[in-house]
Amino acid sequence: MIRTLSSRVVYENPWMTLREDEIEHEDGSRGIYSVVDKPDFALVVPLENDGFHLVEEYRYPIGRRRWQFPQGGFPSGVTGTPEQLAAAELREETGFTAGRWARLGYLNAAHGMTNQNYHVFLATDLTAGEPRREATEQDMRQEWFPRAEVERMIRDGVLTDDSSLAAYLLLTMRAAD
Repeated sequence: MIRTLSSRVVYENPWMTLREDEIEHEDGSRGIYSVVDKPDFALVVPLENDGFHLVEEYRYPIGRRRWQFPQGGFPSGVTGTPEQLAAAELREETGFTAGRWARLGYLNAAHGMTNQNYHVFLATDLTAGEPRREATEQDMRQEWFPRAEVERMIRDGVLTDDSSLAAYLLLTMRAAD
């Protein structure tokens, strides 16, 4: 067990807080642990005709565009259920609404550095509409891919988003039941 001796906020903005904790290990040795505090997000697997609707956008930290399943969190000051968040993200990023929803799981994002987790949902019986993207998503595009193409994208390192890969694993495990 690790015991927290003190904690201080190092940086804060509307999306996250970075804190630095002074900690003590079981053997009495001390250290510093940096933690990114972020609210949970929702990830949606939009399934249609044995294929998936993915979104692609530029990801500044890695300097590249990447494909992923629609995902995100509530804007600062907005709250709701995980289901409401999933529906909002699907509509915002793709324009779709879903007639049927299934919860696939709840996962840790990067538990070695953040307390953020995410809810994974399967969305089916999709109805098209206009996306309502945030200003930060202005370069986003959406496209449907057959399942075999998504699996090729994963194998070839085209689809590398860890949350999307974990969500796909949850989906395939559900289908195997």
